[in-house]
Amino acid sequence: MATKEEVCKKIESVFPKAGTCGVDFDVEYDDEIRAWSVDLHHGDHHLKTFIETDEADSCLEGKSCIPLGMQVAQLKHNFDMPSCAE
Repeated sequence: MATKEEVCKKIESVFPKAGTCGVDFDVEYDDEIRAWSVDLHHGDHHLKTFIETDEADSCLEGKSCIPLGMQVAQLKHNFDMPSCAE
């Protein structure tokens, strides 16, 4: 299974607009769900998604990074959308 550092570096390389691990997003393995949790944050706002371990491992092995890239891109897109209250 991938390490936290490997997943962070891969997210930064596949989707550099996501920012930097520990600054713009955090990655933690969730033992209960058995998936990587990616938490994108800006100030007090947070959006979270989960990346299955097999998807992360496949991407780190140089195979398909589409699921990981799409999840992080969608998370970033949702984050950048203006709220309905504005």
